[in-house]
Amino acid sequence: MTNQPPARGDLDMWASDPALQDHAFGGDGDHLALFGRKMGRSAMRDTAQEADRIAPHARLFDAGGRRVDEVVYHPAYHEIMQAGLGAGYAALPWEGAEGGHSTHAAMVYMTAQIAPGLCAPMTMTYAAPPALRAAPRLFDDWVPKLTARLYDPAIRPLGQKAGATMAMAVTEKQGGTDAAAITTCAVRDGDAYRLRGHKWACTAPMADGIITLAQAPGGLTLFLVPRWLEGTRNAVHIQRLKEMLGGRAAAVAEIEFADALAYPLGEEGDGLARLRDTVLHTRLDAGIAPAGLMRAALGAAHHWCSHRTVREAQLIDQPLMRSVLADLALDWEGALAFSLTVARAFDEGSEHARAFARLGAALAKYLNNRLCAPTIAEALECIGGAGYDAASPLPLLYREAPLNGLWEGPANALCLEIIRILREVPLAGEALSDALGAVTGEYRRYDAALRAHMGRFPRLPDEGQARWYADSLATLLTASILIRQSPPAVADAYIATRLTGERGRSAGAISGIDTGAVLARLG
Repeated sequence: MTNQPPARGDLDMWASDPALQDHAFGGDGDHLALFGRKMGRSAMRDTAQEADRIAPHARLFDAGGRRVDEVVYHPAYHEIMQAGLGAGYAALPWEGAEGGHSTHAAMVYMTAQIAPGLCAPMTMTYAAPPALRAAPRLFDDWVPKLTARLYDPAIRPLGQKAGATMAMAVTEKQGGTDAAAITTCAVRDGDAYRLRGHKWACTAPMADGIITLAQAPGGLTLFLVPRWLEGTRNAVHIQRLKEMLGGRAAAVAEIEFADALAYPLGEEGDGLARLRDTVLHTRLDAGIAPAGLMRAALGAAHHWCSHRTVREAQLIDQPLMRSVLADLALDWEGALAFSLTVARAFDEGSEHARAFARLGAALAKYLNNRLCAPTIAEALECIGGAGYDAASPLPLLYREAPLNGLWEGPANALCLEIIRILREVPLAGEALSDALGAVTGEYRRYDAALRAHMGRFPRLPDEGQARWYADSLATLLTASILIRQSPPAVADAYIATRLTGERGRSAGAISGIDTGAVLARLG
């Protein structure tokens, strides 16, 4: 066998990623180094592939015809869940350590590179505590289990478990992102409620609890639905497991609440307000995960090109391939830098930082997910037919690429929310201006692009221009971050190819950048 790249073997996902080290400076580097070595092991990557290859299946009834409503997973799923939750994926931000959200975001980035389908159940567990704050008793019961750094898949009520996980189920068939269309109803039952209705998508339906929205007499209300009760099962019926486009490791179910016992999180009618903080945290992860997907695809392509010879020269040394890979690497590093900067704002805690986090999370999720699928498609083409084979990591990455763009609001909804935040939260506009203005005077072309944006949008745009506005704003903000945090050659290349018209429409249709300096960021 000749002219075939060797197996990649064990990877050190921290040491081999200088861009991650540069942009994750708000997190715990020692912890991330340990996590990167663990998750990068060849055996761990094989485990993640096995979890995706052997899909979970539903076990709805026992031999006597009684409902059990369980999902049976391959052992590889449980191993990855323990690796992530055991390392603090869901716990770190709530333990009081400095840089908890930054460390968490970097862990999401690394996990997405090998097991993207398993990020969702861990992310929902991470994002649950803010919603639970509205119910102190539930907070005291649940949060210590959600942050226990222990994955316990046993089917038992919360009081009998050392660790717990959380799911979310909001979407209904008739509504999609339109929360006003929710028809699940909630009827009071003592201190609790009974929910009746259908939810179209519940990721991780075997989680110990489900956060959901339902119509109570006083309006749309947020609820916690425990999956297991003392001595019985809650009436959460699995209708079917969906056959999704992306990863198969984590089940996505249609479920029905058949008078399921539920506890309110806040007052009747304030469900959307109570859900907002939880969505903000899941949105952070939906912005950083695409950077992980892009990094995995580019790492595979870079490895292939570094060991593949065409016309008596390695692919990585051929100018056209270098232009393509460097162009793709700029989008990846921009996505990584942007998301980790937003994560640091979560850690800072000031009103100014919170306003920036709310706006930045929406902008990062919007832009990074617009770039993810095209980047992975181009990386696959760099490898060629071998990248299209399921033995390669590229097919799973490509199938997974659209997911984070859909989760917690697709692009159009995000664009409208970006405008709404700037209109309703004056401090968000101030934080944005500070970030964009902090680097003026350093790059002539950046300053010109910023002036052009302000000239084109002297005020907030109407709905028809919302995507153009979000594109321009998110790209400028990414450039300002790269100017502050990346080597000058990377910032210069990003500005030259993203903020001017000096390029073609496809990856690699660029000129005049230092491809060597950009490609060095791939390790």
